[in-house]
This record gives sequence, C-alpha cells and structure tokens, in this order.
Amino acid sequence: MMEKIYHTMKSVGVWNLVMGILLIVTGTIAGVFMIVNGAKLLKKKSDLLF
Repeated sequence: MMEKIYHTMKSVGVWNLVMGILLIVTGTIAGVFMIVNGAKLLKKKSDLLF
C-alpha cells in the first residue's frame, strides 16, 4: 500500500516540475517577443503617427 502512495506522490511531483519548467520557458519567450515588438513599434513611431 505504501509503495502505491509513494509512486503516486513521485509522479505528481515530477509532473509539477515539468509544468513549472514549461511555464517559465513559455513566459520568458513571450516576454522577449513583447520587448522585441515594442522596440519595433518605437523604432517606427514616426511612420505610425497620423
């Protein structure tokens, strides 16, 4: 019985680590894209003003 509980807790812990790492990577990539697009907008600001 204890082995089943240990195995379940271990698999849940592994999946939590995987999800955390994926969320950190996804957030970092999204942040870089936002900064790059913002820089492009600032660079072309004179062309965008009416």
